[in-house]
Amino acid sequence: MSKPSAIVIGAGIVGLATARALSLKGFDVTVIERNERAVGASVRNFGMVWPIGQPDGVLNQRATRSRQIWKEVADSIGLWYDPVGSLHLAHEQDEWDVLQELYHSFSTNGRDVQLMDKQQIAKSFNGVNENGLKGGLFSHTEMIVDPREAIAAIPNYLTEYLDVNFIWNTTITDIQNGKLKAGSRVFQADLVFVCSGPDFETLYPDEFAKAPITKCKLQMMRFLPESDNWRIGTSLCGGLSLIHYPAFKAAPSLQALKDRYLAEMDEYVKWGIHVMVSQNDRGELTVGDSHEYALTFDPFDRARLNQLILDYLKSFALASNWKLVQSWHGIYSKLTNGSNDLLLQPESQVYILNGLGGNGMTLSFGLAEEVVARL
Repeated sequence: MSKPSAIVIGAGIVGLATARALSLKGFDVTVIERNERAVGASVRNFGMVWPIGQPDGVLNQRATRSRQIWKEVADSIGLWYDPVGSLHLAHEQDEWDVLQELYHSFSTNGRDVQLMDKQQIAKSFNGVNENGLKGGLFSHTEMIVDPREAIAAIPNYLTEYLDVNFIWNTTITDIQNGKLKAGSRVFQADLVFVCSGPDFETLYPDEFAKAPITKCKLQMMRFLPESDNWRIGTSLCGGLSLIHYPAFKAAPSLQALKDRYLAEMDEYVKWGIHVMVSQNDRGELTVGDSHEYALTFDPFDRARLNQLILDYLKSFALASNWKLVQSWHGIYSKLTNGSNDLLLQPESQVYILNGLGGNGMTLSFGLAEEVVARL
């Protein structure tokens, strides 16, 4: 008996994760990507696999499962990754209060975290601004990949180990009754997953218009440190990150901290700026980011936002001598109703999987397994 067939549209992280899950479910899988390689939001991020930011329960379990899959894939093909954890820093007393509350909540719920004072941080990591440093919350669960390398390598893994077929430079313009059109070419499958981020509005504009969805533009930069061999030893996060991730709502003092940021740093809050640093295998330091929400964006980056990011970066990291080598922006879909993902079925045997926001690297593998298991 022949396998059932499935087509996945989009070779970003959601599409790759879905292709993996479908193949393991027993489908003969083809991935169709409109570009010669993935160039969207999946390669324009920190490369952070970030369980610390997900609240206890389903989302943290999904992030933990995704991290496990990332390691399995990377180990299979020799893909670089670095399980360096994360360090959230406090340079103000109210930030330190929040971190202590989070430590109590997280450790009670079994998370692998520890509070570190100024001296412990100085001994363990590089690049931290110790001036005014109160302490930090270190989590052991986060890991870094280089998204450019990873998203380029995973198709090779899927082809070699799971017999997934890839068709590049092919744009699907219409889907009807299991038939997909790309110019004069026609493809057919028993099951179709549209995993092309906000671009699904071109295939299903009515579904896009009805969905609680918008788009987010973020600005990021990449630096080189002074020395080729210099390593931070973890991923660094300033206090502003505490008001960005839902897991940190567990801290009773968080609202008071947010109120202070609104009063003293309203421009940062307005543009959704929270500053983090990850380091890849080449030593490059990825820094960002901002969050601008709309359906249509100015194609040009705002120098003011990059400057705000840099100014805040220097408040918690020793970045004065870092050399800027790249800057860019990315755009991803974001749900407006508080949900963490969007699964639509616009017609029989066609699904749209979307809306992970900025959590694609962290949640996609786990989410795809869950979705495919329910089919």
